[in-house]
Amino acid sequence: MIADAFSAFAETFSPPLRRLLFKVIGLALLLLVVLGTILHGLLTSLFQLPGIFETALAIAAGLGIFAGAIFLVPPITSLIAAFFVDDVAEHVERTKFPADPPGRPLPLAQSIVISAKFFGIVLGVNFLALLLLLVPGINIAVFFFANAYLLSREYFELAAMRHRPVAEARAVRRRHAVQIFIAGFVIAGIVAVPVLNLVTPVFATAYMVRLHKRLSPTRELLPPEGRA
Repeated sequence: MIADAFSAFAETFSPPLRRLLFKVIGLALLLLVVLGTILHGLLTSLFQLPGIFETALAIAAGLGIFAGAIFLVPPITSLIAAFFVDDVAEHVERTKFPADPPGRPLPLAQSIVISAKFFGIVLGVNFLALLLLLVPGINIAVFFFANAYLLSREYFELAAMRHRPVAEARAVRRRHAVQIFIAGFVIAGIVAVPVLNLVTPVFATAYMVRLHKRLSPTRELLPPEGRA
């Protein structure tokens, strides 16, 4: 798994994926600005204070959101995965596993639904971790454990569903739950590094495609016409 992580990280910045990476970073930054603006508006509207106090609150809220941006990146990257996972996965499968049956792109609507569900869960968990900032240690543990589990689960299932029906992909994920969860800590580690965490969708997809291949004998991978 460590070798796969290093390989996926190097590939994330390789020329073939660079165009996708720029798109991912641009969309992630846009969504972070939008979500941050919404949260800033909610905070300032909830507390109506006179004059200078309102200005101070607005500044404090802005600084707080900026400092807490690390907790917003996991749900943001979870959401935008739907738009890029197949492009990244197709490249990794074609170049690293050319002898295996090719995967089939998921319908965009299905990818969006899956990512939207994870977005809500990951957003809630990271908001909880943000609220626990005043409890040293606990918030870090919640952040790492929750994101390791949720993000590894989402990206592994998206990679697996290119080759399997939904129920089977989830069964494979449950069968190898411990290995996938451990691999998830690598993703959580990337997410914890400001700026670098914007590459999460590309890195996590490249990583989980590799992991799915390692955990799946070639005979289990169905050709495109054999999947439903």
